[in-house]
Amino acid sequence: MLFGSRAKSTLPTKDEALAGREHRIFPVPVTHEVLGTPLEGPWPDGTEVLYVAMGCFWGVERIFWSLPGVVTTAAGYMGGYTPNPTYEETCTGRTGHAETVLVAYDPARTNPELLLKAFWENHDPTTANRQGNDVGTAYRSAVFTTTPGQADAAETTRAAFQRVLTQAGRGEISTTIASADTAGPFYYAEDYHQQYLHKNPYGYCNHGPNGLTCPVGVANLPAQTDVAPPA
Repeated sequence: MLFGSRAKSTLPTKDEALAGREHRIFPVPVTHEVLGTPLEGPWPDGTEVLYVAMGCFWGVERIFWSLPGVVTTAAGYMGGYTPNPTYEETCTGRTGHAETVLVAYDPARTNPELLLKAFWENHDPTTANRQGNDVGTAYRSAVFTTTPGQADAAETTRAAFQRVLTQAGRGEISTTIASADTAGPFYYAEDYHQQYLHKNPYGYCNHGPNGLTCPVGVANLPAQTDVAPPA
């Protein structure tokens, strides 16, 4: 998964992007392998969805399916131009998409601040278009929001984590924060990518705690939330 070409490190324009196709050309599982919930819905009333990109989606998905209050997760592609892309197309850097994880959650059991705390603490948001040896725009750091509360939490936690990074001498955050409406559709990835590290426990993963803590306010956390570290 190591990319090195200039093409893979520069986002294409809409005109330069691959054409794609009208419909998805591969199957997607109906049920989440770990949580036993629908991968594409429907989900319980009130469920909210946040999209996060922070490198290879295999490790990212495992972080989030382990968090209390998460209803389901899914690996996919978002933020680009090519409709219904494949993994191979996304890896070329010519679709414009980032490897992204859908996080559907119950706002009565968790909230965007807690989810974003896990986001900031488990990758390096200062390395533009790179996580470890994975290099290219497909591995960029991004948060795509679907509610005003998520947008506020994204900006607030980014500012809080930047202060932590600055104190540690770790550089500037390059993460994109945008509305999902402007980022374009989330396209589900192929079936073998879904819950990959559950199916392949010793598979490739370069995610884990980055050694820094993102401070979040506890006053607005759901009272019944049991905060547990990612598995």
